[in-house]
Amino acid sequence: MLSRVHAFDLRVDTLVQRIRSPRLDPLFYGLSSAADHGLLWLLVGAGRAARDGDPGIALRMGAALGTESLLTNGPIKACFRRVRPADDHPFGDKLPYGMHRPISTSFPSGHAASAFTAAMLLAGGPATPLWFALAATVSASRVYTQMHHASDVVAGAALGIVLGTMARRLLPLG
Repeated sequence: MLSRVHAFDLRVDTLVQRIRSPRLDPLFYGLSSAADHGLLWLLVGAGRAARDGDPGIALRMGAALGTESLLTNGPIKACFRRVRPADDHPFGDKLPYGMHRPISTSFPSGHAASAFTAAMLLAGGPATPLWFALAATVSASRVYTQMHHASDVVAGAALGIVLGTMARRLLPLG
């Protein structure tokens, strides 16, 4: 099983390497940075709360994302302790576009988990495809920026869908 996962990661890395370019860097590095600590999604929740005149929306979004982060970056990552991919930037160097090198382990991707948790919470209206497209792009940015293996992102997305489904039942946004 692990050899298949490794082969999958290598195939995706090869494909992503073909599209990496200075023109795409601002999009993927910027989006990845914007999603650090779920900030992008917290801003979306705050915007929706302001639009709907319901501050509880932002609080429920924050509670759901905080719980997701505690679970993902605590006991779940502790079970796996996977090393992050090597990148082209020596450890002491600053990363482009405000990126920060994570100190947690690689599996599963916390960015993907929070992105899909948020997309599940936000789903239900005409913008649903937009939320999932944004979640997928944030998740892909983690592979593009070499912060995660592709399998980390797939697992994080699956975890986010599960946690988002539960959060939707317990903390619906409205």
